[in-house]
Amino acid sequence: MLAIIWHSRTGAARALAEAAFTAAEGRAVLLPAERARPDDLLAAQGYLFAFPENLGSMTGAMKEFFDRSYYPLLGQIEGRAYASIIAAGSDGHGAQAQLDRIVTGWRLRRVAERLIVNLAAQTPEAILAPKVVPTAALESAADLGAALAEGLASGVF
Repeated sequence: MLAIIWHSRTGAARALAEAAFTAAEGRAVLLPAERARPDDLLAAQGYLFAFPENLGSMTGAMKEFFDRSYYPLLGQIEGRAYASIIAAGSDGHGAQAQLDRIVTGWRLRRVAERLIVNLAAQTPEAILAPKVVPTAALESAADLGAALAEGLASGVF
């Protein structure tokens, strides 16, 4: 089973996570970061983390999820597969670097290239506005969700 853990402020990361979940066709669980618990990660074989980048790092709610979960899971999920989706206004690499440091401690194994969706929001109004994710990005998220779910189900990961 794939655990898709997401946080979204303006809808983009949620839409991307939902696209991945739908494509996983019953082989995933969709968990908002605010409600995800260490037991949810223990029950899953792999993970897809979907969240926006804010001020060059992951959002506070996603970071808080990792803060709550990091030590209870340390040494218990090593080697499990993961991938990431980041909704960014321009870059996304700061949030990805932060995630990379966390999952290195857990010794997770990246099994797919990161998906960074640049929504080009550069003004305060655009940054705060609800987002419409381009169809191509939603299709990429769906492909990622389907591939992760299939890889876990077939034992590839």
